Amino acid sequence: MKKIMASVFLLLPALTLLAKGGGTAPDTTSSTNWLAILLVFVAVILLVVIWGLGQVLLTLNKQLLQKRKGNYAGPIAILVLTFMSLSDTAQAQTADAAAAVAQIAPNYGGLSQLEFYAIATVIGLEIVVILFLAFMVRRSYRELTGVSDLALATSVKESRFAVLWNKLDKNVFTRAVPVEQEADVLLDHDYDGIKELDNALPPWWKWGFYFTIIVAVIYIFNYHVFGTGKNPEQEYAAEMAEGKRLEEQYKARTKTLVDENNITLADADGIAAGKALYTTSCVACHMADGGGGIGPNLTDEYWIHGGGLNDIYKTLKIGYPDKGMQSWESLYSPVQMRNLTSFVKSLKGTKPATPKAPQGDVFSETAAPAAATATTPAAKDSVAVK
Repeated sequence: MKKIMASVFLLLPALTLLAKGGGTAPDTTSSTNWLAILLVFVAVILLVVIWGLGQVLLTLNKQLLQKRKGNYAGPIAILVLTFMSLSDTAQAQTADAAAAVAQIAPNYGGLSQLEFYAIATVIGLEIVVILFLAFMVRRSYRELTGVSDLALATSVKESRFAVLWNKLDKNVFTRAVPVEQEADVLLDHDYDGIKELDNALPPWWKWGFYFTIIVAVIYIFNYHVFGTGKNPEQEYAAEMAEGKRLEEQYKARTKTLVDENNITLADADGIAAGKALYTTSCVACHMADGGGGIGPNLTDEYWIHGGGLNDIYKTLKIGYPDKGMQSWESLYSPVQMRNLTSFVKSLKGTKPATPKAPQGDVFSETAAPAAATATTPAAKDSVAVK
């Protein structure tokens, strides 16, 4: 029996070496692939071993049944038949996997990765069945010959690990009184036949309780005595302040981060770039000199949605489709919209050839934003429309 089990275990490293040594291999079929032939041969040999062990186990169980005249061997026989049917299924799966080698791209010694591991899985299942059958044969043989499991267990010396674990369990984890000595800790408390023992609390529980007390003392001194720690509100305020500081640093480092809240007037080069954008997208509605056509006049002091830099940028950004002004946010970058805003702002006070009549309200740089934007007419917007 030991020789059979040793032979079975030797197959495991062999399969591992085959898998590692697979790598990329030439394109071959299952009819000429020696690795596939070897794996199928191993699977068949293991099936023969399973069949032989099953026969031995059935014979031993029949003898045990006759000896004990009971149903002890019945469940074992059912298990044996189950595993034997499983071995037949494994054999069919092995045959199907071998037949599919030629249809899958080779990867492991001429076999595909899927097929190699499929056959290896079948062989692994067969090894498990063999080990189970060997264990059951050994047990049935010992029952038949009269060697009890208890005698064998008491004859084996307790391992060092078991001894160490028992000491830890007794002194650290539970420290419970053995069952044989429960009479020494039995109290006079009897509740409907349920008696109480004076067992000590588990050491791990007591040390955990002591630890919580230490943490509570540290917490009180840290948050309520010395004030070195922050309560949740203070932590929130500190994190918000830190986030604001990081945001400001990011905005300072990122020059392209422009919106209606932080826009500044572009330099001469930026205004020139804005003029090119205006010529491309805004002339059709506002004329080349900004005098207005379909759109309003951009040179006077009257604005529908405000004439500040932030107002013009916002108009370019979100648009007013109900008045014919589209949004340019998807077409132009924030820097480009800043340049275009600066050019539109530079048109104020110029003299167009045919200026359009004023629309909106008079805008003053010193006026409040609400007063500058509180307008009523449903006229065209003051910025370019394509």
